[in-house]
Amino acid sequence: MAEVILMPRLSDTMTEGVIAAWHKKVGDTVKKGELLAEIETDKATMELESYKDGVLLHTGGEKGSKIQVDSLLAIIGAKGEDISSLTGGGGAAKPAKKEAAKPAAAEAPAKPAAAPAIDISKMDEVVLMPRLSDTMEAGVIASWNKNVGDTVKKGDVLAEIETDKATMELESYKNGTLLHIGAQKGEKIPVNGLLCIIGEKGKVDVDAIVAAIAGGAATAPAKTQTETTAAPVAETATAAVASTENGRVKASPLAKKLAAEKGIDIKTISGSGDGGRIIKADIDNYKTTAPAADKPVAEVKAAPAPASVPAFAAGEEGYTDIPNSQMRNVIAKRLGESKFSAPHFYLTMEINMDNAMTARAQLNEVSPAKISFNDMVVKAAALALRQHPAVNASWMGDKIRRYSHIHIGIAVAIEDGLIVPVVRFADQKTLPQIAAESKELAGKAKNKKLQPNEFTGNTFTISNLGMMDIDEFTAIINPPDSCILAVGRIKEVVVRKGEGFGVSNVMKVTLSCDHRSVDGALGAAFLQTMKRYLETPVTMLL
Repeated sequence: MAEVILMPRLSDTMTEGVIAAWHKKVGDTVKKGELLAEIETDKATMELESYKDGVLLHTGGEKGSKIQVDSLLAIIGAKGEDISSLTGGGGAAKPAKKEAAKPAAAEAPAKPAAAPAIDISKMDEVVLMPRLSDTMEAGVIASWNKNVGDTVKKGDVLAEIETDKATMELESYKNGTLLHIGAQKGEKIPVNGLLCIIGEKGKVDVDAIVAAIAGGAATAPAKTQTETTAAPVAETATAAVASTENGRVKASPLAKKLAAEKGIDIKTISGSGDGGRIIKADIDNYKTTAPAADKPVAEVKAAPAPASVPAFAAGEEGYTDIPNSQMRNVIAKRLGESKFSAPHFYLTMEINMDNAMTARAQLNEVSPAKISFNDMVVKAAALALRQHPAVNASWMGDKIRRYSHIHIGIAVAIEDGLIVPVVRFADQKTLPQIAAESKELAGKAKNKKLQPNEFTGNTFTISNLGMMDIDEFTAIINPPDSCILAVGRIKEVVVRKGEGFGVSNVMKVTLSCDHRSVDGALGAAFLQTMKRYLETPVTMLL
């Protein structure tokens, strides 16, 4: 029987997906796990795999088209099967009707008399600031690509929004005129605050909408928006290459992905998209230019020093103010709240890693993925949490929530700060599985490719600075966890062995605990169990 595949919600804020590429054509045989398509969301371009075997009988849109979440994406079934009842007799027309109906419904708010009782959530004209990450509370307008009064087409990039995790492009999901913007470049808009209004000029009561959202408080920005948004738009339209004032490349997620795969420096490409944005066609048409024969290679590759680096003369005082990124602001806020609201206490333990080192070397001779000591710590901690579920918990104010699942967060340092990708159900995974997943997540984190489900949901966190020669340290608890484990380096120490002395490899770990939910004896028992696993690694394989 034919099965309908709907456009999945690939992020918490996603309302529609763009078909970046189809990897199967109608009539092709599809196997479970094979790549069907690449879907470009509001955050990244992701691959969609088939979850069943069959023949691709129908697609809900061509490459480049937008499909609403939960609308028809594809149908897979048996060759020759009748699917007219699933497509409504018109194939892809079904999702299209859903979109086409929106403008008609959107005309309702145009009646001035209805302004006091406007239901903003049902108005297509209103674009609110989306929540682009689980920790996001506000977005900063990095740039506007449209000016008030400009015609906007579905798919045009309206603005670039800087969140605590990354800077993302916001595309319009409808046609119309940009009638109002909620903030200017560099200003913040809280999540679910008014970002902009798009509609038919003369048929939308902008003042009534603004008043309904902010109770009149948001009226001020509307008065100055025409004057203040013209300059940024002019700058982006005349740029020779697709970059903003701060040098950040403007490109679609798919273009960035293709450039990385082909080893192309995307900064050298001029964009042909809206406002100089680099699109897939620019990557496809890119040709590497070889250095001129009469020009030394060193001269061609030479690059000027970054203009942002200040130069000070010897003996001269000076300083540079670096504005906080959204990520840095959120780190400061969340960890500040954790440190000063959760009563931390610390437990430090030494673990003999001699057997772990031997076991790791033996495992890596047969493992499909290279196992690190951190992978062994993740596995040991996960198994210890299984035996001490009270540590795998969150303080909820009026109750303590104990989790039946074990999701281990692994702190990863990136250019803008710190992010914690999550290995889900770590206690149920083998060491090679943990190793492969950890490596993939760390790579995505450093390339800002993590999806929301990959950096949320942690129940326990590990922070490892051993590779940076740190002997021991204390870490601040990562909410909503009750504990975080700080891991130091493995170092040789002289110990008494029998009648003499010898060298052992010792690693120090420090467990930071929230005393509201985890007491000292409980934290100590957890560490003792983890110590046994690491000092006798074979027990982790049972």
